[in-house]
Amino acid sequence: MFSKSLIALSVTALLYGAAARADDPVTPAIPGVAAGGVVLELIKDGFKGTEGPIGYSDGSLLFTETQDNKIIRIAPDDKVSTFLEKSNGANGLAWTPDGQLIAVQTKDTQVGVVYPPKQKKVLAKNYQGVKFQRPNDLVRANSGAIYFTDSGTRATKEEPNPEPSRAAVYYISPEGDLKQLANDIERPNGIQLSKDEKTLYVANTQGEHILAYDIAADGSISNRRDFAKLAGWKAGDDGVWSSGADGLALDDEGRLFVASNAGVEVFNPQGQALGVIPVPKKPQNLAFAGADKNILYVVGRGAAYKIPLLTHGIAERAK
Repeated sequence: MFSKSLIALSVTALLYGAAARADDPVTPAIPGVAAGGVVLELIKDGFKGTEGPIGYSDGSLLFTETQDNKIIRIAPDDKVSTFLEKSNGANGLAWTPDGQLIAVQTKDTQVGVVYPPKQKKVLAKNYQGVKFQRPNDLVRANSGAIYFTDSGTRATKEEPNPEPSRAAVYYISPEGDLKQLANDIERPNGIQLSKDEKTLYVANTQGEHILAYDIAADGSISNRRDFAKLAGWKAGDDGVWSSGADGLALDDEGRLFVASNAGVEVFNPQGQALGVIPVPKKPQNLAFAGADKNILYVVGRGAAYKIPLLTHGIAERAK
């Protein structure tokens, strides 16, 4: 007797994997998640600053081009168009129930509504009078509260001596009050809520683990712990160790998907590794979208890909 999951894996592989060439990136078989041999499809390359993917109500996907200062839409038929110009360097995105698009913004650093344009407003501009440095990602709770990361500064070829980093995780209450929740993470990046919204996940790009925290009724966090060990943990060309942990996505079973140096890493709700989906270019962020939310979109290093999966994103949440 074959289990339903094994039958589903075989059928999906036949449907999506038949056209794969020997050099095409394909999924490994991850029971309940991905059928083996499914082609990772390139939608388009040559973008600038691929970040912040999120599903749209019409089944399409939006993502941000931070360097080009715009938000891009990928339609269900893979047609690419500009959704919003002059996004103020929008990075991570979140929807409100009434159709407002909230973004962490990197040009004039702030958090606020960027769409519809006539409803733009600022939710947080600074912390204790000091401007944010690099607002990176955010997630909105069902209560209306917003959790977001500021990844701080780091030395680059263009800016070898930046100002001291003030990396932190922040919380905007449903009433609009801003609190700093953590300032002891080297480089907080992607951020996500568990399905029951009792746990906050934070990707630490410079660390070996995804971090997890318990969430209290007032939105505060405690009990920091290493939730999942990342296969992407390695030394770069400069000798600096990093996991490259970036965007986070959650499926309807509570599994966590992580964009890292290794590709898309998948973990069960207990933090146990289930497998890694390889990606040609190192991914930056990812999100479920499509009519059934069974398409995982992955963006990074100027490229956008999609992968049909066996699992689905959470139907009642945009992210």
